[in-house]
Amino acid sequence: MKFKTKALLTAGLMTVASLSATVAQAVNLTMYYPVAVGGPVTKVIDDMVQKFQQENPDIKVEAVYAGNYTDTMTKAMTAMKGGQPPQLSVLFSTDLFTLMDEKAIVPIDEIPGADKDWLNSFYPAFMENGRVEGKTWSVPFQRSTIVLYYNKDAFKEAGLDPEKPPATWAEMVEMSKKLVKKDASGNVTRWGVEIPSTGYGYWMLQALAIQNGQKLMNEAGNQVSFNAPKTVEALQYWVDLAAKEGVMPKGAVEWGTLRTDFLEGKTAMMWHTTGNLTAVKEGARFDFGVAMLPAMERRGSPTGGGNFYVFKSASPEQQQAAVKFIRWMTAPERAAEWSIKTGYVAVTPAAYETDVMKNYVKDFPQAVVARDQLEHAVAELSVHDNGRIYKIVNDAVQAAVTGTQTPQEALDNAQKQSERVLSRYK
Repeated sequence: MKFKTKALLTAGLMTVASLSATVAQAVNLTMYYPVAVGGPVTKVIDDMVQKFQQENPDIKVEAVYAGNYTDTMTKAMTAMKGGQPPQLSVLFSTDLFTLMDEKAIVPIDEIPGADKDWLNSFYPAFMENGRVEGKTWSVPFQRSTIVLYYNKDAFKEAGLDPEKPPATWAEMVEMSKKLVKKDASGNVTRWGVEIPSTGYGYWMLQALAIQNGQKLMNEAGNQVSFNAPKTVEALQYWVDLAAKEGVMPKGAVEWGTLRTDFLEGKTAMMWHTTGNLTAVKEGARFDFGVAMLPAMERRGSPTGGGNFYVFKSASPEQQQAAVKFIRWMTAPERAAEWSIKTGYVAVTPAAYETDVMKNYVKDFPQAVVARDQLEHAVAELSVHDNGRIYKIVNDAVQAAVTGTQTPQEALDNAQKQSERVLSRYK
């Protein structure tokens, strides 16, 4: 009896020891995550993380919401230099060169678990910003393109076909003129169109430039074409919407409040990220449409949004756990769920083949416009010392839209400053 009791006790102690070992081996991951647009993004991420942990009790993920993309990048770099970097993060897909220059990240395709079939399952347009020197450094997740949102009720009121949004720059001007509404005193109560110039001015300028047939950067990330004639023409068109055509308010148009302007009927059309789609769907008290951006020489939008990165300082076990988490988050059913709940583009074609996405698109066809626009999309502006270059371009856009400089002057200055910054990378 004593022997049996001792055997049971020993077995029990071994079980406890085994459980303790499992708990001790649990891999902890800290993920820095940006919240850049409206909608319940943090709740969606928290729910997804919780589900992942239920299925993978040996991996613990802590999501740290660190502000917008710029704030998140700053905090990640500060933490890295302070010796406590995250193991993974969602940062701008365009932060790649900066993260490489800082030796902060590892190529994801070199981590066990990141096989070729998986990495080739994403939309090629979303992979462009993540691949350099023959290696895959990041994986798409929170991705977008710029789309045109338009108020179908306003179109009807102005005598325009609500199923025919503008397909060209010229059409956008002509339609906008009909959509402008004034009160008895001649004050504008509804603008025809608004393109945001704060926050992501460089992104909107790149969209206009590519539509005019102009690429803004080379693949090596050390050369830009800000004052090329077609880029100047693109910025001039943007400025003229307010200064010459009178269809957009003069001065800066705020990124952060533009969605509210659209939902309150203060503008009939707006250019904005598809990442706002679900928030617009839930907030609109009118019938609205979503369309690809209008064309000049061609259609086009830069891609946008964030990719998953894995940090170099993470242990081999943490890097493998990070890949496991990223694969789980980007699996077709999760990518579909993420797209439906936020408006971002699901990052793989397989996500659009899921039943849940097929049913959603049947009832809400606006959900596939940004995806279909990927055919015309280009890699987002990404160069070395990206933060400084973005500031230079954003300042140039502000100078032009506020009238303190002509588009030519503003972009000449931006080109000179950028060349000085990028000269060390040539």
